[in-house]
Amino acid sequence: MIHVAVLGAGRMGQTHLRNLAAMPDVHVRVVADPDARAAERGRQLARAERATTDVEAAIHAPDVDAVVIVTPTATHAHLIEIAARAGKAIWCEKPIALTLAETQHVVRVLEQTRAPFQIGFMRRFDPGYAAARQRIAAGALGRIESFRALSRDTHPPSPKFLASSGGLFLDMAIHDFDLARFLVGEVTEVQAWGAVLVDEHFREVGDIDTAVTLLRFENGALGVVETGRRAPWGYDIRTEVTGERGKIVIEAAQKTPLLFLRSFGFEGDRFESFPDRFEDAYRLELEAFIAALQEGRAPEPGAEEALQTMRLALAADRSWREGRSVKLSEIA
Repeated sequence: MIHVAVLGAGRMGQTHLRNLAAMPDVHVRVVADPDARAAERGRQLARAERATTDVEAAIHAPDVDAVVIVTPTATHAHLIEIAARAGKAIWCEKPIALTLAETQHVVRVLEQTRAPFQIGFMRRFDPGYAAARQRIAAGALGRIESFRALSRDTHPPSPKFLASSGGLFLDMAIHDFDLARFLVGEVTEVQAWGAVLVDEHFREVGDIDTAVTLLRFENGALGVVETGRRAPWGYDIRTEVTGERGKIVIEAAQKTPLLFLRSFGFEGDRFESFPDRFEDAYRLELEAFIAALQEGRAPEPGAEEALQTMRLALAADRSWREGRSVKLSEIA
């Protein structure tokens, strides 16, 4: 039995709490959130023993083996370091931190303490992406030629969230950058363009809501990542990888497997947002974390994977801000 403290009981925290509560080999000991009402709601949701507003005390609790960090991004690095030095296993939502220096510091702490660590790149665990990885690794496509990923959120985030999110590349596009590395390989150079086309609130916090990023991979393949903060037609996530022998497409455009055909047309539904599109992935990533702890394996993706994807996101951000292509060797 793995005894867990969950830090953060907001929307994503509740998703993880529900998943942990359903796992037979997991016992949520404590739910911690600065908001006492959120902590108590989380405790009830996971049938945990207790709720607290003292996040650090939850980490240090002697009856806790592992912590699941679902707090605001700016707090991740501090909480990871505390947990690692306390000898706890750690699962954390992406990213580790908002700067390269802070991310590198945390990676060093994790290496020194040898604390088991997994970063929350949930798309790697989605059945479609996992199957694509297996086929590509087995050589089904032969030489990879191109990568394309498109991500559009249904609704723009709130101004409060934008102020602390880290920006479009570090908060949102980072998932597609991670998929680029996961499916194709390391990237050597990027060129990114960005614009404010959806909401002026983005400009006010020095951010953008629409971007296109070009990628050049070490293996010679080329890639395109499109990112947008609004899709009134529904959550829009698509990925394709082409090679000399064929093409792989990962897409779940339709939520319910039903089409209503009439009047020379048809109707179907779409996913509303990431919690329902990646419902299985959120469960599977935590199951993988728990299984790794039980079996004495290092969880994956770990700290080094988090660092390398962070470098790619930072390169895209710098390219947009400076109006030039950026080599990954510059992000060190």
